[in-house]
Amino acid sequence: MKDIIRFEKVSESNFVKELISAFGVDETAAKEIFRELPLPRRATVGSAGYDFFSPVDLNVAPGETITIPTGIRAKMRDDCVLMLFPRSGLGFKYRMQLNNTVGIIDSDYYYSDNEGHIFVRITNDTNQNKELQVSQFSGFVQGIFIPYLLTEDDSATMKRNGGFGSTTR
Repeated sequence: MKDIIRFEKVSESNFVKELISAFGVDETAAKEIFRELPLPRRATVGSAGYDFFSPVDLNVAPGETITIPTGIRAKMRDDCVLMLFPRSGLGFKYRMQLNNTVGIIDSDYYYSDNEGHIFVRITNDTNQNKELQVSQFSGFVQGIFIPYLLTEDDSATMKRNGGFGSTTR
C-alpha cells in the first residue's frame, strides 16, 4: 500500500501562478517557496493525519475567508479518498473551519487538468475576536486517507476534469 499512496508537488509553474494570484507574491519569491515547501507528513507514529504546510504567513481576521494553494497533489488507489480537516489546535483556539466542512479529495482528482492541485479555503470563525495566525511552513490542515466501498449496482462512468463541483457539470 505504501507504494500506491503518495504526496507530490504540482509543477512549479502551476504553483507559482496560483500563489501569485492568491497572495500577490512576486515570481522569484514564489519559486523559492516552491523549492522549500515540504510535502505533507505525520508528526508522530500514532498520528492519523498528514499535516499540510502553509506556503506563506497567514493572518486571517475574525470572519475572514482565504483560499490557500497548497502546491500539493495526492496519488492514491482508486478505492481511497483523502479527507482534509483543520488541525485540532487551530480549530480549538480560533474555530478555524474549512468552508466545505471536510475537504474531499477523490483519487481521480490527481489526473485533473490542474494537476490535482489541492486548494484549501478556510474561515476564521472565532467568537472571541482573535486573529488566526499561521507561520509559513507551519501545519494548518491535516489529511487522512480512507478506503471506501461501492454499492454492487454502482454505474459511474464519467471521467473527472476539474475541481470544485466538476462532477456535476
